[in-house]
Order: sequence, then structure tokens, then C-alpha cells
Amino acid sequence: MAKIVVLGAGMMGTALCTPIADAGHDVRLVGTMLDTAWVEAMKRDRIHPKVGVPLPDAVRVYDLTELDAALQGVSMVGVGVSSSGVRWAAEVLGSRILPEIPVIAVTKGLEQGEAGELRVLPDVFREALPEAKRGMQPCAIAGPCIAGELARRVPTAVVFTGRDRAALEQFATAFSTPYYHIRVSTDVVAVEVCAALKNAYAMAVGIGAGVHERMGGRASPVAHHNYEAAVFAQACIEMGQLLRMLGENTDHVAHLAGAGDMLVTTSGGRSSRLGRWLGLGYSFEQAREKMKGETLESAELVRVLGSALAGLVARGKLKEGSLPLMAHLFEVIVGGKTVDMPFHLFFRS
Repeated sequence: MAKIVVLGAGMMGTALCTPIADAGHDVRLVGTMLDTAWVEAMKRDRIHPKVGVPLPDAVRVYDLTELDAALQGVSMVGVGVSSSGVRWAAEVLGSRILPEIPVIAVTKGLEQGEAGELRVLPDVFREALPEAKRGMQPCAIAGPCIAGELARRVPTAVVFTGRDRAALEQFATAFSTPYYHIRVSTDVVAVEVCAALKNAYAMAVGIGAGVHERMGGRASPVAHHNYEAAVFAQACIEMGQLLRMLGENTDHVAHLAGAGDMLVTTSGGRSSRLGRWLGLGYSFEQAREKMKGETLESAELVRVLGSALAGLVARGKLKEGSLPLMAHLFEVIVGGKTVDMPFHLFFRS
């Protein structure tokens, strides 16, 4: 039995504790400064208010002031913070854990570097560590996984990625259960780019539901599914183009981190709900107000990638107009335009 800390008591961090506990480990779930209400509720009722199912008996809940106690004797660490909290998590953990303690995160996103390059979050995490610990190679979890389903032990398949295969195998062995199926890949950039992009593109697919509703439609077999499918297909094409530009393995587009995760994300959650508001004709600012208090990582990803597009074209990395869907999302999210899906630009060689 290993002692495993999960830092971040949001829905996904909390849900991740279920397979870890079911695999026979001592799990310590530590909330961040943003999780105070949830931590109090779980300490009192043993149920995360948004996940809605009891925590396994092997999970103990700590608030952030108890982090040092939670880390006593730990052998592995999971991270369940938002993309904006990755550097903070690295700083907090980096000053407390030994460099040989493996770390794995459920966080998804991209950053734009000073030279306009795209950077995956495991690298961002590593660079935020104290200099003496930058030899660590953090791992990441990608693939289709709805937190509420994982917490209810619904069969789930994911991919663990990182540059340290031994650490990946260690995590896969420790976390696997009869319902939590893990594959490992050292294609960390390809997997993480797909895992991040699917949020933005799932938002684009979700626009179809809003357009259907705006036109007076109701939920039925006849809706805007043609619209949604065309956007989904174009999203897969653009994921592949970005991976080719980066010199990465495009097989991951059709794998768990790409199409698999995008499909499950379009079925609900913040990204698809944001898309619905945009499809209803709201500006991004209006939609953001409707979703006040929710972290909109899909919009942040559009901002990061959209901002990088011009530089990528200027450096000859991408052809002008090769990502029309992402370019339009950037116009909507950053430029304040309303949605007018550019289908006439899709599926061109």
C-alpha cells in the first residue's frame, strides 16, 4: 500500500481518488485555497458537493494548511489544479517533496512562450520547480474522463503521458483498477496538445446546440447534428495539422487524448455549455457573465493558440488560413465577434 497525495479538491482531483483508493492505497486529498468550502463539506459529510457520491473510506481530506502533514511518508503525488494553478502547485510541492517522488497531473492546457512557441503544462510545471529539482519529469493524465462517472466507477480508459517511462509504468500499476484502464505514452507533447485542444474544439461543437435552440429547435433526433459533426471533423483535421507542425505523432488525434476526449467533452461540461451560449448569439463577454464563477479553460486555450497563429504563419510553420476553425474561435473569444461558422473554409487541402 502506497501513501498518495492528491493536491486539488475540485471535481477531477476528488474523482481521481476513487480508483487510487480502490487499488488499495492510502489517499490524502488536499484542497487548495480555492477549495475551502468543498473541503469543509467533505470533512463533514464525506461527499464532494459537486461530485455527489461518498468518498472511499481510504481517502482522508486535508485543507491546505495541513499539506505538510499530508505529505508525510508520501510516495506519489497527483495534482488536480486548473491550468492557471500549475506554477503555484509546482512551487508549493517543489519546496516540500524529494526529487524522486513522481508527480502526475490531470490539468490540461497550453502556454505560449516568449518566442511564440507552444509549451505543454508538464514542462511549465517542471520549470516552476526550484532549480535543484528541475530534473524531475512530471507526468500527466489525458483522455475521456467525466469526474462524476469516474467517481461512480464507470469503465474509463485514459492515457498517462510523460518522458519518464518508468514513472509512467509506476503510476499505471498503482492506479489501475478493473474499471480504470490505463495506457502509457512517452509522446508527451502530442498527447498534451490533443488534451488541451479538445477543450477549445468541444466548445466549437457545442455551438451547434445553441444555434439549434436559437432557431426555435428542441432536443430531438433532428437537430443541428450535421453542423456539430462537421465542426468535430474539422477540429480533428486541425489537431493533426498542429501535431505535424510540431513534428509529433498524429496518431493521437484518433486516440484517447484527441477524438476520444473531445467526444466526451461535447456531451456536457463547461466547454460545451460555453459553446451553447455562443451559439445562442451571445458575445463571449455575455456568455462569460452567464457562467460567472466557472473556470473557462477552453476560452484561455483559444486565446493562447489564436495569439500564436500569426507568428506561426510568419515563421513558415503554418500556412495562412490552415486553421479556419481556430481562427474563427479567436475572433469570437478575443475579437468580440458573434459566431458565423466558416464552413466554406473547412476541409480544404
